[in-house]
Amino acid sequence: MDNQVTYETVSKGSSQDSAGTDSIDASLKRSSAEPVTLKEFYTLVKPGIIYSNLMTAFAGYWLAAKWDVDWIHLIMTMLGTALVMAGGTVLNNYLDREMDAKMERTQNRALPSGRLTANFVLGYGIILGTIGLGVLYFGAQSPLATLIGLLGLFLYVWLYTAWFKRTSVWSTFVGAFSGATPPVIGYCAVSGTVDLGAILIFLFLFLWQPPHFWALGIRRMEEYRAAGFPLLPVVKGTFVTKISMVRYVVLLVPVTVMLTAYGYVGTIFLIVSTILGLTWVFMSVKGFKATGEAEIVWAKRMFLFSLLYLTLLSFLMVIDTTAKF
Repeated sequence: MDNQVTYETVSKGSSQDSAGTDSIDASLKRSSAEPVTLKEFYTLVKPGIIYSNLMTAFAGYWLAAKWDVDWIHLIMTMLGTALVMAGGTVLNNYLDREMDAKMERTQNRALPSGRLTANFVLGYGIILGTIGLGVLYFGAQSPLATLIGLLGLFLYVWLYTAWFKRTSVWSTFVGAFSGATPPVIGYCAVSGTVDLGAILIFLFLFLWQPPHFWALGIRRMEEYRAAGFPLLPVVKGTFVTKISMVRYVVLLVPVTVMLTAYGYVGTIFLIVSTILGLTWVFMSVKGFKATGEAEIVWAKRMFLFSLLYLTLLSFLMVIDTTAKF
């Protein structure tokens, strides 16, 4: 296609000239002398990602519990899930440290700036992930939730971050598998089995992620190009990306309908999820007319709407969960 960019072009765009490299090296030397604060240990786990995924894990737990909640078990499940995700995000920082140093949005983080060493961050991530798996196994007493957590950690760190994120436009698709595991961990910690409910909430999060992330990718496309990430908008262009976004958003609507059709949630969730889903479809299609600066504005709106969509439907999934009788 006319707007296709080869991966070789992406790689060339990511190469730094000597002046740029000297600037980064000088920044690293200055930053390494600065003290490390507790806040930086906190931000290293990417708390925004932890909170949003923990919200979906809570919704998955509640969906399976059907209001019959063991609060200690819930706390152990949420704690274990949060620590496993934190381990994954810290290891993501470890593996992405060189690329993060090239992006304005990430170059001031503690690791790429030199305030923390790579070996320390590696150990920090391994410890968090291991403790999280231990909490799921011994605290929540759920071997199945532990296995799903381990699988999600492996997919996120090694398959997504270490491999596909650096080599393929399929990285977002691959990353969506790991990103969809938190609600399944919560659900299976209660159910003890992977049933239709677990599959539906997995699909809900799996389908939500690519259009959410590609909206950010279009907004930050030049940054991703400079860092050498072969993200879909960078390699294939925004038109192909918009087509892919529409595919995922359209499929979300029947998935949310099935949650009601099979008795997991009620009518309130059905009505709101359908309205929001169709609104998102309309916004996605409208994006084909946006170009230039208008395209950036559209991508920002898509990104913000995706956050609203996930937050509101996760909340409704809890309050409109079908109770046990």
